[in-house]
Amino acid sequence: MDVHGTLRGGILRLSLSGELDECSAAVARRQCDELIDANVQAERIVINLAGVRFMDSTGIGFLIGRYKKAARLNIPVSIENPDFAADKILNLSGIYTLIPKT
Repeated sequence: MDVHGTLRGGILRLSLSGELDECSAAVARRQCDELIDANVQAERIVINLAGVRFMDSTGIGFLIGRYKKAARLNIPVSIENPDFAADKILNLSGIYTLIPKT
């Protein structure tokens, strides 16, 4: 799992690529949390899932955890570019009621 973060125009974009599962979630969690902590001035966080090839229920937990962290900092979060399979899992889980898809 690779995580890249960029802050532009007040938007912190966290771009993930690879597989988001039990084996990779801990590393992705640490990297995303470090990026969020380093950019607390962000007005919004966008989690880009375009490069995620596989995601299981651990990925849902990962997203909820980042949402809760951002909520404590009063930073809204959204998800963009999930592939068809990830979008289906996220939709069925109801996560879009917490974290909207852009």
